[in-house]
Amino acid sequence: MAAAVTSCGARHPEPAPAPHPSADPTAGPGPGDTDPGAGDAGRHAGPTNDLKHEQALPGTPGWEITDPGPDAAIAGFADRVSVLPGESFGLHVSTPASAFTVSAYRMGWYDGARARLVWRREHVPGDQQPTPHVDPATRTVLTGWQRTLAVDTTGWPEGAYLLRLDTEDGSGHRYVPLTVRSAVTAGKTVIMSAPATWQAYNEWGGYSLYNGPTGGLATRSLKVVFDRPYDYDHGAGLFLVYEAPLVALAERLGLPLAYTTGIDVAREPGLLTGATTVVSLGHDEYWSPEQRARVVAARDAGTNLAILGANCCFRRVRFEPTDLGPERTVVCYKGAWAQDPGYQAGAPATTDFRADPGADPESSMLGVIYDGYPVDAPYVVTSPGHWAFEGTGVAAGASFPHLVGVEYDRVDTAFPTPRPIEVIAHSPVVCEGRHSHSDTAYYTVPGGAGVFASGTMRWVETLDAHSPGGGKADHGIDAQAGDLVRRTTENVLRTFAAGPAGRTHPAQDNLGAVYGTA
Repeated sequence: MAAAVTSCGARHPEPAPAPHPSADPTAGPGPGDTDPGAGDAGRHAGPTNDLKHEQALPGTPGWEITDPGPDAAIAGFADRVSVLPGESFGLHVSTPASAFTVSAYRMGWYDGARARLVWRREHVPGDQQPTPHVDPATRTVLTGWQRTLAVDTTGWPEGAYLLRLDTEDGSGHRYVPLTVRSAVTAGKTVIMSAPATWQAYNEWGGYSLYNGPTGGLATRSLKVVFDRPYDYDHGAGLFLVYEAPLVALAERLGLPLAYTTGIDVAREPGLLTGATTVVSLGHDEYWSPEQRARVVAARDAGTNLAILGANCCFRRVRFEPTDLGPERTVVCYKGAWAQDPGYQAGAPATTDFRADPGADPESSMLGVIYDGYPVDAPYVVTSPGHWAFEGTGVAAGASFPHLVGVEYDRVDTAFPTPRPIEVIAHSPVVCEGRHSHSDTAYYTVPGGAGVFASGTMRWVETLDAHSPGGGKADHGIDAQAGDLVRRTTENVLRTFAAGPAGRTHPAQDNLGAVYGTA
């Protein structure tokens, strides 16, 4: 074990950047009626598997929330994390307002616009749901809320969605994320959303897997459920920072895409069969052993992996049901794993993948391994001739301020490390006084798959730095960094979409030159 990994402080995601200005939240189709499928925009949507048709439709302004209003103004959750096109789900909403509007926005790329209104229901009667309670054994926030509205997704294209809740008196606005998932991924680039990580950080009701009323681990939840709303910064907040920019880029490239979540991958053994690529996004920390096994099996069968973040697959979790359905609970006891009744009954310990009991470091899948938090450092290119940097114009030693952060990964052969592996960016960092490096790495396996790992959590959000779609720089990241990350990501996605990348672009091992490793 590398003791240095735990020496850089407690980890939390970076604050979400402020959203862009929003237009009139009532803009769009006219009023709906009591039938969730009537009077909505969804009836005019194209075939659910025809991305070109979908992108030919106009985007919709006004989807972004600028001022959510007080916490008590409106809150809600969906009783499904994902649905297949045409399936129904329930919304559970609490508000003191007399009525509210629900608008379903598909996130993507519509000639520069980032979203399209697919469905809307106006004049939904409001209701103040009961105060949540906390399970004393696991400190899990439980709502017990009744279903407010059933929503039929007939006509909704596959994709990543934000459902926007707006009180009719204008007092409150919230998002509810939802994935309309793909049943088949063969021949496609799979965008794998990370709702387990969103829920782990969600502090709605005063508890997350990190914090409780005392602000620390002593009173944190041991289990968290999807049967509660997200607080404003998580759920949609993490999606907008760490996932939405990649969704927009991938759709702009016109690649054949499939949408899913890590929970669906864990549940469906054959879901990734024939996929060209699986994409893990900027903050994808919490995985079940089943999800990891499915992704590794896909890699070994020739599916490429693009790890566009850092700290991926760090925590081992278990999913359990609630009264609303299966896989609605995320269990992660972390250091208290021995107290977990599931572990006592024979389940794997819900702690870090690299930790005992049952240590299985994530580096065997990723090539890199999480090394610390927090850092803010320049990104330094060391192999400018690598195919991933084609067309960027970078030279050896090119440096891009602030691109490495807030968490980072590196190649560390003290852990299982696939070979051959190339380090193409080797960026010095100092993490609370400890000197280390963040590595962007690429390795290939005998089955032909290529695996690209960015090594920095800021990779996906940097896609929006001074972007053509109206993005902006955060953390001081400049336009040059945005250009580098966009072009490199395009190169990776296009190359991976063409088939097993190791057959056309085999990795050239360079750890001896970079780290002096035999």
